[in-house]
Amino acid sequence: MDTRPNSDEARDIRVNLHPYTNARRHQQAGPLILERGEGVHVIDNHGRRYIEAMAGLWSVGVGFSEPRLVEAAAAQMRKLPYYHSFSHKSHGPLIDLAEHLVEIAPVPMSKVFFTNSGSEANDTAMKLIWYRANAMGEPERKKIIARKRGYHGVTIASASLTGLPYNHASFDLPIAGVLHTGCPHYYKEAQPGESEDDFTTRLAGELEELILAEGPETIAAFFGEPVMGAGGVVVPPDGYWAKIQTVLRRYGILLVADEVICGLGRTGRLWGSQTYEIEPDMLVSSKQLSSSYQPIAALLMNERVFEPIADETNRLGTLGHGYTAGGHPVAAAVSLENLRIIAERGLVENAAETGAYMQRRLREFTGHDRVGEVRGVGLIAAMELLPQEGAAPGAAGAAMNAALLEQGVISRNMVDAVAFCPPMIITEAQIDEIVGAVGRALDTLAAAR
Repeated sequence: MDTRPNSDEARDIRVNLHPYTNARRHQQAGPLILERGEGVHVIDNHGRRYIEAMAGLWSVGVGFSEPRLVEAAAAQMRKLPYYHSFSHKSHGPLIDLAEHLVEIAPVPMSKVFFTNSGSEANDTAMKLIWYRANAMGEPERKKIIARKRGYHGVTIASASLTGLPYNHASFDLPIAGVLHTGCPHYYKEAQPGESEDDFTTRLAGELEELILAEGPETIAAFFGEPVMGAGGVVVPPDGYWAKIQTVLRRYGILLVADEVICGLGRTGRLWGSQTYEIEPDMLVSSKQLSSSYQPIAALLMNERVFEPIADETNRLGTLGHGYTAGGHPVAAAVSLENLRIIAERGLVENAAETGAYMQRRLREFTGHDRVGEVRGVGLIAAMELLPQEGAAPGAAGAAMNAALLEQGVISRNMVDAVAFCPPMIITEAQIDEIVGAVGRALDTLAAAR
């Protein structure tokens, strides 16, 4: 760390509390300060280049410093730098983006509600689900089921949906009425001798048992990511989603697909729901919606969800919910241009083709004495590291993450799983660079024994 009194590193330590960071350790270690981005690379304040193998936070689909997105933002700033959508107001970018999202949705959708983040969108989904239940004369139907190791955000409501201990500890979460069922990670969660088909049948059975124990009339919705991201890139086994949806339909329970990470190409299809034949009633999109050049998220809903909500707004006189910057015209304009780039440059197809190459290359490390599992789909993958005897959970993942950074690759570890989610513009040659760095980082771990 640069300890000069007025260095950016020292100034950061003095004034910032960072998310997902040990504050005391940060006071000692300091930050990595990034100054520029170019394509799949970012450059720090000392001029060192890194491949951003996490696309920021699973999100910069078209890469860094895309001129068309810069110009889209500037043009909209010159025309209408801000407006809202409260009280019958609207603007062109908001209408165009909503219309486009309804057109490209994986299943028929009716309306779009815009927020600033995936957390807010999932929070909004919960509120609207409760609102709808009251509108339908089912005030007892308020419980929500999510999954262990799922990730849905960090607001009080969305963090309750999230099924990770560090998102609950000392926050007094989850709130009442949020339940969690099993995680579909066959490698870690299967019982001895259990086939994948038996495993998915058991998980569906456990979901149904939970519903029956709580009372089907009290369960409003089920939230799930097509592929679980922050929980460790958990790819569901074949048949999992079909069995889960059968249970939900049996009891009239809404399905919310959290496509914040998977949506808009990451799995090699436009939507993760298409990859796994999911038919959601509500869908949440963010991150790659604008490639995170602007904060924006979208909550899509079908007619089954919208109509009772609309009736209730008519009864009460308004929908008492909204965000000052929800559907911001600059964010909407950038998102529209971002979606055009994804389509024009075939980035969904690149995620499928180059993603398949990345999956093959990373699986070359299967059998390495520090690697337990390599998993993924499209341009999202994880390498599960085997911890050393007596090591704390996460120690191997943190060491691998640090070793990769030394090799010029930015990754992220979730406990002992190290994730790879590069921008969708990445090439096979750049994948080879990442794989080479992975091999050298594994050598570093092996030498440290």
